[in-house]
Amino acid sequence: MISTGSTLLDLIISGTRVRGGGLPGGILVEIFGPSGTGKTVLLCEIGGAIQRQNGDVRYGDPEARLNHAFARMFDIDIEKMTITEPDTVTELFQSFEQWEPQGKGKVHGIMVDSLAALSTDMEMEKKEGDKMGMRRAKEFSEGLRKFARVLKQKNYLMVCSNQVRINVDAGPYGQKYSTPGGEAIGFYASVRLRVSLKEKIKKEKKVKGKTVKKIIGIVTNVEVYKNSVDAPYRTAEIYILFDYGIDDIRANLQFLKDFSSKTVYHLNGRELGKSMDGAIDIIEEEELEEELKDAVIDLWEEIQNSFETSRKKKKR
Repeated sequence: MISTGSTLLDLIISGTRVRGGGLPGGILVEIFGPSGTGKTVLLCEIGGAIQRQNGDVRYGDPEARLNHAFARMFDIDIEKMTITEPDTVTELFQSFEQWEPQGKGKVHGIMVDSLAALSTDMEMEKKEGDKMGMRRAKEFSEGLRKFARVLKQKNYLMVCSNQVRINVDAGPYGQKYSTPGGEAIGFYASVRLRVSLKEKIKKEKKVKGKTVKKIIGIVTNVEVYKNSVDAPYRTAEIYILFDYGIDDIRANLQFLKDFSSKTVYHLNGRELGKSMDGAIDIIEEEELEEELKDAVIDLWEEIQNSFETSRKKKKR
């Protein structure tokens, strides 16, 4: 299983199927939501996790804005990652067909950031334009019909980010937002993650007697909007620091505190103090990250087990 960089996100994706959860190989994952909610961060965290398990990664960057220094923050080896900048949907799928990753039995990653930036030959050649995106939707549908089975056969994990658009035809009771590229992406995706901004993480410092505030990160809500590997509609909060990535320790400490009667951060009966930053320092200095992660997994599983029913198996 491939980690997203967040223990809680891994769990809500597949935690009741595999201890610790995560993303399996052989599937398509779509991460969609407004800009500034951490979609690229998630792509890079997943790409780095694949490389750490000795898998190859191909990064499709139609927006042509991947910053190499930013990617290295997630332990991504840029020299070992193939980066392409496809213009069209057709080019994107053609580049996959020509790719031959090394290492059998490994999960190999295909990252695309983002689907909304892809064009079509019709649009690029300026013949008639792509009215209402219909040609692009058709090309996505054709490409995924062929490529969905290749993902499974070659154990690729394809993770795509996508934007959202206001759905002007929704009416008062329809869905307010839609994703570009037609319906095919949602149909063929085994996991769809909807991200939204909850709040900004702010820090205060005293500089020359004055209090200075700075936004150092964000808290993002992630909902498993569709899930073919476990139960859907679970949610998790992930903490993203701009110069760090996903702060899993921070989220795990908060999760343990929220499900206890204690007013301090704690781990397995040990109090770590009222300060989040102080508790993080203790975890890092004493290398308690894995112990903290195991405690969160145990608590999460206990919560899930409390919802188990005693009904006997259905007769079919």
